[in-house]
Amino acid sequence: MAKTIKTTASDGSNIEFVDEIIGSGGMKDVYFSPDKSYVVAFFRDKQDFNAKDRLQNITGIYREKIFNQIGGEYWRDLYCWPTKIVEYNGKLGLVCPTYHKHFFFATGSINNDFLGIKGKEKEGKWYASAKNQNKFLAPQERGDWFRYFQVCINISRAVRRLHAAGLAHSDLSYKNILIDPTSGRAAIIDIDGLHNPDMRPTADEWEQALLKTVDLMQPCQNPKYWHKWLVFDNTTKPKTKKYPLVKLLN
Repeated sequence: MAKTIKTTASDGSNIEFVDEIIGSGGMKDVYFSPDKSYVVAFFRDKQDFNAKDRLQNITGIYREKIFNQIGGEYWRDLYCWPTKIVEYNGKLGLVCPTYHKHFFFATGSINNDFLGIKGKEKEGKWYASAKNQNKFLAPQERGDWFRYFQVCINISRAVRRLHAAGLAHSDLSYKNILIDPTSGRAAIIDIDGLHNPDMRPTADEWEQALLKTVDLMQPCQNPKYWHKWLVFDNTTKPKTKKYPLVKLLN
């Protein structure tokens, strides 16, 4: 049985997590708290001063702009917002609330869940096209037109509220929005990529944000070509037209 680690967050509060990875993303490893009410996500790579300062703003003043205002309670279900920063064994981590249970597949895919997605997160990519829904998802997971309308309203309000606070999500894609078309709920995740547009990201931060869209990017294989990454033009069929990443940033 995995042991429980006890540590202290940057605000002095006590944090516990079970020393067993429950999920990994492109940059972080995620651990449950003992009661599964929150998770702790540790960055695998060392974070520099600028990154740490940005995360402190996200869990501090940026969070206060959203939740510590009149009507702030309304927004808690529309974001999975980091609440604290922790450091353990030289790694920087974030404390985040656990996703609500309605954002996990209860039935999964058709044919007795042949894709094995039951219990996994309802990423927006599953609902980005009617073809995906009808071809892969069980009828119980699809929802109806009115619920999709509610989902769209919730996403629009959440994005608009960020922008009203002077903030922008650095990777607002269908992979970072959870939706539940059976209830009309939606939530924006991966908030640790949030930034203030008035503070221009570094070149490395731009690259890391863009690399998350892995289905449209690939490393350059030609050693004589000076560009490091190439981006597919998703409007061409087949996807053969490519552009240097640097040109897209200029």
